[in-house]
Amino acid sequence: MTTAAMYLHDWRAWQPNRPTAVDPRLSTLERPGGQSLPAMLRRRLNGLGRAVCDMLAELDPEGTALLIHASRHGDGERTLELLYALAEGETLSPARFGMSVHNAILGVQSIASGNRRSLQALAASGDELAALFSEVRGYLADGAPRVIAVFSDAPVPARFAGFTPLSRGTAAVALAFTAAQGRRVRSVPVATSTTDPGSQGAPQPIDVIDWLADGALLHSPQRGLAWQLDD
Repeated sequence: MTTAAMYLHDWRAWQPNRPTAVDPRLSTLERPGGQSLPAMLRRRLNGLGRAVCDMLAELDPEGTALLIHASRHGDGERTLELLYALAEGETLSPARFGMSVHNAILGVQSIASGNRRSLQALAASGDELAALFSEVRGYLADGAPRVIAVFSDAPVPARFAGFTPLSRGTAAVALAFTAAQGRRVRSVPVATSTTDPGSQGAPQPIDVIDWLADGALLHSPQRGLAWQLDD
């Protein structure tokens, strides 16, 4: 079976306080404004969610693209607060639960933009980027003209930090793909001694931003491959 071609057409990224950021597509604001959202929707999201929505508004202003969002931990703070409340016998907030699920950010974005296309949320135990790329290729092979893939994450709360791979920090990146226009994304095999999908070598959003900035290979040790961007 022939693998569908995948071309990076455009991108946006957010990494607060990143040094030496010179590309206008990369925001380093500590607190994203969320200006693409109405106030009643904006107040529901944290900074990462607002950054994602602002990036999607720039890449998909008409709200017509297929959207995929991958995040290993999602809004861990909100989810764990609900679990603590449940353990203490407190009444849970339906609104807070609704915003703790993995598809919450895309749900808010779809309301704001009127996007009625397919929306998908993924978590893959550290293999989120590979899962994203696989889904993008599938949609493109099925004839979708444009797919936007979002990859975001933030460190888990401090009391759980010892149970997860070391986080490189809060960041989000949105990648707009087509089947024919832009820089082709290719995968190449690489030698690896890591097979654990949850290893610290798994790509994180900051790694993807570095890949976009310097053009070096983006390694996925658990897959035994790396992605490269052709000019």
